[in-house]
Amino acid sequence: MASVQNEPRYNNEIIRITDDNQNIIEGNLTVPSHTNTDVKGIVIFAHGSGSSRHSPRNRYVAQVLNKAGIATLLIDLLTQEEEKTDDITIEHRFNIKLLAKRLLAATDWISQSAGFRNLKIGYFGASTGSAAALVAGAERARLVYAIVSRGGRPDLAGSDVLNRIQAPTLLIVGEKDKQVIKLNEKALSQLTKIEKKKKIVIIPKATHIFEEPGTLEEVARVASGWFQCFFLEEKG
Repeated sequence: MASVQNEPRYNNEIIRITDDNQNIIEGNLTVPSHTNTDVKGIVIFAHGSGSSRHSPRNRYVAQVLNKAGIATLLIDLLTQEEEKTDDITIEHRFNIKLLAKRLLAATDWISQSAGFRNLKIGYFGASTGSAAALVAGAERARLVYAIVSRGGRPDLAGSDVLNRIQAPTLLIVGEKDKQVIKLNEKALSQLTKIEKKKKIVIIPKATHIFEEPGTLEEVARVASGWFQCFFLEEKG
């Protein structure tokens, strides 16, 4: 029988985080427990408009990160009641301030947890979640080591936030997502504090949700490389 000693293993759990207003949000936490491999860091996922922590695309990217030795936290940025309301009114999904506040609560939970406080933190944002990741990244500049946006709306963070970003930032956009490319290019130019640590990657043949064969795999590959690179760096 073939040995399975070197196969990756993961610790999975559902966590509940309470924000400053006693609202409870839930997340799926996965921590690699590879033999002889230290966990490189943890990436918190900020989902986009109308999505959730169960998004198959974000879950796929998270799995690739896990295999690379990176822990992941896929968190719902809205409470269950807010999600029910948002399904009807869509009033919360574009509330960047609220989404960022919840992301900050998750960040602080990680940084204050005895088991995870020593891990370097990264953000992976999709759609409006990208703007929330940038807002939270500006607020927790000391803690956040890298940010990746997939098909995101970084422009919604606002130029004042973009000008304050210190974490290395990667913007990933599909080649056929023309309008979003323009918005990302403009946002990239406003990341003035990280001139040598910012990049936009256009995925060939991809549309906004990266459903074309091989496109999501490419997203995961470049995102994994970005996090691995900057989790190895020390902050200046």
